[in-house]
Amino acid sequence: MRETRVSTWIELQEALFDNSWQDSLSRHRSNFVFRGAPRASHGLDTSLQTGNFVAHERHLLTSFRKYAARNAVHGDFVWNWLSLAKHHGLPTRLLDWTYSPYVALHFATNELAHFNEDATIWCVDYRKTNDLLPRPLRKVLDAEDVNIFTTDLLNSVATTLESFDALAREDFVLFFEPPSLDERIVNQFALFSLPSSASLRLEDLLAQHDDTHRRIIVPAALKWEIRDKLDQANITERVLFPGLDGLSKWLKRYFTTRPSS
Repeated sequence: MRETRVSTWIELQEALFDNSWQDSLSRHRSNFVFRGAPRASHGLDTSLQTGNFVAHERHLLTSFRKYAARNAVHGDFVWNWLSLAKHHGLPTRLLDWTYSPYVALHFATNELAHFNEDATIWCVDYRKTNDLLPRPLRKVLDAEDVNIFTTDLLNSVATTLESFDALAREDFVLFFEPPSLDERIVNQFALFSLPSSASLRLEDLLAQHDDTHRRIIVPAALKWEIRDKLDQANITERVLFPGLDGLSKWLKRYFTTRPSS
C-alpha cells in the first residue's frame, strides 16, 4: 500500500486528487472512492466485525425487515433493505464511502476529541477492485458500460446474501450506490462497499493487491486549518446531515474555542 503523509494544505490537495486525469476523456475524473477516519489507527472493519455480530448477520437483517414499516424502502429486495439498515445504524457488512475527497476529509476532522491524533483518508481504485470480481458481476458492468453497481444491477445477479457469497471461491469486494433514501445519502455523495463474506476484512483483501488503494495520513497539527477551510467551503454537518441535528452539531463545533498551544 502506498502511504503518503502530508504536511500542508497544498500537499493534501495534490494527494487527494492524485491520478485523477483521464486521457481518454480529457477530464479530471478520479477512479477512487474515499473514506475518512479521525484516527490513523482506524482500519476498515465493519460494524458486524467490531461488534462481534458476524454470526448474526442474517438474523439482524431478517428482523429489521420484519419490524420495519412495509413502505420503508422502495423495491423489496435485499440490497435496498441492507442499504436502509446500514443507513439507520444496524450492524452490517457494508462500509460507507464517498466519491468526494472533501466529504471524506470532513469525517477525518469533524471530531474535536481526536484533534490531537493523526487522521487518515483511505482511497480505493474501484476499477482495480472491479478486476477482481467474478465473471457474472463483471458481465453486468460491461453490459451496462458502468463501473459502480446500483441495487437493481446487484439484484439481477444475486437476490440473497448467500447467493452473492457463492459467486466465487476467491474473495472480492464491489462498490454500489444505494437508493437516494434521503438528502444525507445524496449530499454525502455516498456509496457502500460490499465484501464477498461477512467475515472478510477489506483491509486484508486490499493488502493482497497493492495497486488497488493508497492511504493519506493527515497530521494532527494540520487539522484545525483543514477544518476551518472545509467550514468556509460549506463542507459541514449542516449540509451533510440535513436537519436540526446536523445544524446543532455544526454550530456546537463551529463555536468551540480552539485550545491555546
